[in-house]
Amino acid sequence: MSVHEREFVGVVGPSGCGKSTLLRLIIGLTEPTDGEVYYRGRRVQGICEGMAMVFQTFALFPWLTVAENVELGIHGKQFSKDERRTRVLKILELMGLHGFEDAYPRELSGGMKQRVGLARALISDPEVLLMDEPFSSLDPLTATHLREEVLDLWLDPKVAPEAVIMVTHNVEEAVYMADRVIVLTSRPGRIARDIQLIMPRPRDPRSNEIYRLVDEITGIIA
Repeated sequence: MSVHEREFVGVVGPSGCGKSTLLRLIIGLTEPTDGEVYYRGRRVQGICEGMAMVFQTFALFPWLTVAENVELGIHGKQFSKDERRTRVLKILELMGLHGFEDAYPRELSGGMKQRVGLARALISDPEVLLMDEPFSSLDPLTATHLREEVLDLWLDPKVAPEAVIMVTHNVEEAVYMADRVIVLTSRPGRIARDIQLIMPRPRDPRSNEIYRLVDEITGIIA
């Protein structure tokens, strides 16, 4: 499996096939028992500095404010205190969280919590953004809005990462958002299909082509 610059890759497959484990292997959170992961020609050993991850469960520290949670994304980076504050405020404004800098996670809705998670991932200007079921904990309307916000970021060359890899159980979501969809088999996970999506953006989620691809991919998984 290879991912190239300016690719938004969706990964789908049956529950328990290793989709989330794949992301952990890519970023270096988990050591592979066999095989190797390479990033720009170098083997990934430990956490890869050029990547950032958005988690399904938000993964926010409840005792930290929104600003403090986001600042963790540049922990260990060589920025002054003023530079850190500037970067935090800039990314919070970009994510529609201006005015919530001093709020705590318990005061936020699910959608706002995931925006904080996205802000924390994007503040470090990652080249590769990994997303593990980023919308599955949200209500349908909030998930729809946040998908559009992520796509807007992806299409903005000033803030977009070089590549996105998104794991999801939602086949429609993968087809709507991605440029490629990788379909995994059940355990042990193998690549069943690697499908290029040649469709212009913005896409109509109710188009016949979307429905056709969703049916095709669902049939492969089933």
